[in-house]
Amino acid sequence: MIKNPPEKFDSSKVYHIYAKDRCLYHNLNVEDFEEKWEMLNIMVGILKTDYQTDDLQYVEVEETPTDKEENSY
Repeated sequence: MIKNPPEKFDSSKVYHIYAKDRCLYHNLNVEDFEEKWEMLNIMVGILKTDYQTDDLQYVEVEETPTDKEENSY
């Protein structure tokens, strides 16, 4: 069973993909996330791995807009 990615994507977000507690991919844009998420779900379903589809998770992280200048402390 392939877990569905979110239906609405926001370009100000990045995505991290995990298998169990291990980060496999981090800071993916929408296009990369969709590709990797689908590929991982298919691979886990067909190949003999230590992972099951239930082990796959993703996290959406909203990027915070910042000034191009660095703050001085």
